[in-house]
Amino acid sequence: MTNFGKEYQTYCDDHGKPDRIELMLCDLNGILRGKWLPGDQVDKLVSGGVRLPISTYAPTIMGTEPPDTGLGIVVGDPDGAIVPVPGTLKPVPWATGNVAQLLVEMHEDGNLSPLSTRGLLKNTLERFKAKGLNPVLATELEFYVIKPRACATDAPIPPERLPDAQNYDLETMSRHEKMLSDIQAASVVQGLATDTLIAEFGPGQFEVNFHHTDDVLNAADTALLFRRLVRGVVAQLGYEATFMAKPFAREPGNGMHVHVSVLDDNGNNIFSTTKGTSTKLTAAVAGLLATMRDLQAVFAPHMNSYRRFQPNSFAPCRPDWGFDNRAAAIRLPETAGKGARLEHRISGADVNPYLVLTSILGAILHGLETKLNLPPSLEDPISIPADPLTHDWITAVDVFENSDFAKNLFGADYHKIYVAVRRDEIATLTVEISTTEYRYYLSRL
Repeated sequence: MTNFGKEYQTYCDDHGKPDRIELMLCDLNGILRGKWLPGDQVDKLVSGGVRLPISTYAPTIMGTEPPDTGLGIVVGDPDGAIVPVPGTLKPVPWATGNVAQLLVEMHEDGNLSPLSTRGLLKNTLERFKAKGLNPVLATELEFYVIKPRACATDAPIPPERLPDAQNYDLETMSRHEKMLSDIQAASVVQGLATDTLIAEFGPGQFEVNFHHTDDVLNAADTALLFRRLVRGVVAQLGYEATFMAKPFAREPGNGMHVHVSVLDDNGNNIFSTTKGTSTKLTAAVAGLLATMRDLQAVFAPHMNSYRRFQPNSFAPCRPDWGFDNRAAAIRLPETAGKGARLEHRISGADVNPYLVLTSILGAILHGLETKLNLPPSLEDPISIPADPLTHDWITAVDVFENSDFAKNLFGADYHKIYVAVRRDEIATLTVEISTTEYRYYLSRL
């Protein structure tokens, strides 16, 4: 029996034979695509008989295949063989019947496709391992719950009876106890390592923290799968949930913060020191700051993402750092002991988690290898404000395209595909005329 065969048998022993297995492939945008496999056809999956076009890894947010990627019909749209990601066969508590879900990848000629974003993250982890280093991290995800909408173009509306600012409001939590409890219960069923759950600032906004782990691939899986879980659970209760970066113009956006420490092979936290700030921690922060502009197109992948990067918003807008300072792009909550770590606060919740963690860890490694100088912290009287990150999607993609660091981190081929997808999205989405333009210009000018 194969390893997946054993995993499937364990699932059947615990939950019964599934009516179907939802095969989920993560694309470039962090969208899950795939197939429903009848539960009695699992042998077809084990034998490599379930396939998808390789181009499924890299469509636009609209679902189209840009010719400039070199994928899709321009090369005949060849298939790859679907293979399970071990340990990800789980029940779907919000579905009707006995339904299982499974993360999958595709193999080309027996090897993992180079288009796998999970594979890109694995490659970066291997670079750490070669240096005797082991990242430990945790993510935090923010999301909004909104009333159901009749049309996809309808604006979001928060649920009733919410305060204007609900930050840490326990009454808000109690009012939505059923929903939040169902989210936590489904997380337990699926083995997602959720920690605390809080009411965030915006009306209908919540945040979940996950436990720190040295299984970085699993941490990325968890962030990806939690978004699906929340949408599924919330829909059962008659609401929608969104991890869109900025669903409300005048409310805080949704971010994905990442806490990172690095251990050596003896389990020592290399960021920890008893006096001042560790030189390795400052080098890691310097690497993050030096590459932040180059990688902003990963931390803010979509047109809407750039609405978070506005002055006086809740999102950091500059490549800067501070100690226990939530205005900083990189925050250092602790600098001594096991908890010594940095917090990366730039990313929206709308990202591909594998690409974001690849970017963060690649930048940390860059800082450790090059021993870059770190500018003064925000708290230092001699600190000079850094130039803002761009709030323009096109500029961010331009910078990413021209970045040697980004090209080396992701590889030239994937870098080209990423740029081609973003260029196609820009060409399609930025030509749309907004209702605001019609409202103020059409009848007046």
